Amino acid sequence: MEPPDHDQGDEEPTGGGGDSNVIKFPGELTRLKARALYWRHWTMQQISEELQVPYSTVASWKTRHKWDEAPPIVRAQEGTLERYLALIDKEKKTGGDYKEIDLLGRQLERLARIERYREGGNEADLNPKRSNGAKAANAKKQEVKNLITPDMAAKLRADMEGQLHGRQKGWLLTSTNLRTRMILKSRQIGATWYFARERFLVGLETGKNQIFISASRAQANIFRNYIVQWVQKVCGVTLKGDPIVVQRGSDPEDDEAEALEPFELHFLGTNYRTAQGYHGDVIIDECFWIYGFEELFKVASAMATQKQYTITLFSTPSTLAHEAYPMWCGDRYNRKRPKADRVQIDISHEALKDGQLGPDGIWRQIVTIYDAIDGGFDLVDPEQLQQQYSIEEFDNLFRCIFLDDSQSMFPFAIMRRCMVDSWDAWAKDFQPYALRPYAGEVWLGYDPNASENGTGDDAALVAVAAPTKIGGKFRVLEKKRLKGLDFAAQAEAVREFHDRYNVTKIGIDITGAGKAVHQLVSKWFPMAHAITYSVATKTQMVLKAKNVITSNRLEFDAGWLDMMQAFMAIRPEITKGGTQVTYVASRAGGTGHADLAWAVMHALAFEPLDITEPASGTTTVEVYDND
Repeated sequence: MEPPDHDQGDEEPTGGGGDSNVIKFPGELTRLKARALYWRHWTMQQISEELQVPYSTVASWKTRHKWDEAPPIVRAQEGTLERYLALIDKEKKTGGDYKEIDLLGRQLERLARIERYREGGNEADLNPKRSNGAKAANAKKQEVKNLITPDMAAKLRADMEGQLHGRQKGWLLTSTNLRTRMILKSRQIGATWYFARERFLVGLETGKNQIFISASRAQANIFRNYIVQWVQKVCGVTLKGDPIVVQRGSDPEDDEAEALEPFELHFLGTNYRTAQGYHGDVIIDECFWIYGFEELFKVASAMATQKQYTITLFSTPSTLAHEAYPMWCGDRYNRKRPKADRVQIDISHEALKDGQLGPDGIWRQIVTIYDAIDGGFDLVDPEQLQQQYSIEEFDNLFRCIFLDDSQSMFPFAIMRRCMVDSWDAWAKDFQPYALRPYAGEVWLGYDPNASENGTGDDAALVAVAAPTKIGGKFRVLEKKRLKGLDFAAQAEAVREFHDRYNVTKIGIDITGAGKAVHQLVSKWFPMAHAITYSVATKTQMVLKAKNVITSNRLEFDAGWLDMMQAFMAIRPEITKGGTQVTYVASRAGGTGHADLAWAVMHALAFEPLDITEPASGTTTVEVYDND
């Protein structure tokens, strides 16, 4: 504080047109008010009129006390103190007043540290943490991982909203906060991509944990990959951990920042059974394909017991016999309820295409490939897909129509026995990302393109771990779908699998391009087994596969829905002559499209029907029929 100012020049000259209302001796307080106004860019004339002080006096103060030379820190201190005192002086203070008083108090403390530093202090005056050295000062920053600031969160939301098509925009605007929503969707319309981002933003903005559940951990990690890649791209932050604990708030070096509770991202497969202590929003992917849905939903709904949490289920349709179907159609709600309390739910596409909240509290929606296209999704060509898939497959995959697998040789009821969480079940001897994932004996099965130029059906290649003992399990370790490749490229794909595994047997269908593929593969693997399709051959392979599956001797990752669909598509059919039964996929006018299933059966066929006999595969077998 400057001493009271009674120096010469503070008194207005007497006589000659003086205003009788002008204060003759303004004093210290008036001068400080004049200086504060000047630093707020008032003119001296405005100050003179506001404070009723002669212009010459204001000009004298400005010059004598060097107002223009005052450093910014002094100006900031005075303005902050003035506001602080004004709020302290209020008799009735609002909540906002108390928050501002707290903020101003911390600001005065910071300005005092800056003043000490200017007067010859060190960095410890600016940041007390520096008193323990640079390592201690950076400790907080090092401890904070997975930090997403408000600016980053705003960038993420803007990036997401800029990429949504119509149906996704509808989900964001109308259904994000619904208690329970169940969406029946077409394949490949970006649902997993969307819900990964939506739920991450919900976690950022509300602090609620997000729990992603899929049929297997490998499938659940698709959510994880989408989130990690997105945050890395937009914010430059690599999220790490299992679970991922996301910190919310400002830069850790900002001591004045308000701390927000972090939230967790959990990615679960069959290990959801051990997640009893988890709580948060639950997202269940491909619910119509998960084995043991009833048990899963009991655990999932327990995690979301609190009314603040939501449950989201979405999936392509499987079969009418699946455990999740009663929840979709309302039968699960009506179960064990008096007849008078039961509800009728319209699950037609017409009723649900725009989404509808049912009387059981579940918001349902059906999104076919045509609905997605109408909403602006332009990444697929439905006519091309109709050529690629059978009528039944197209209806199931893209028009959201449930399968009736009662005529299938491999209905869902028996195929679900094959579904395992491979990351957990095979962890002892299978490392999928290693250069050599599996050290044991592997048999390859290959179902080629139907045509020699690579067009037509997809080609499928599988690596199957052979049983390690008589009656042991077959495990489908890896699969690959190939489309549009000529026979040389298909043969090279077989070679890549051969180089990754300890391959002892290879079975190749020599129909179409398969003949050329077999010739090329035989040059470096002479024992490659050629399979010529016939009624007898196909019957033997199907019956062998059926025996293996019903004996619980085949396993593949529960997230491989295309494998499930391939087996379920195979059904018996009378030959044209009407004298024999053959096996085909549900495909009009063709011999089948279940390429993955046939590829697996090519490998299983190396084990004889009598499993005590040595495995075959050293000769070429061709069986013809006269039909």
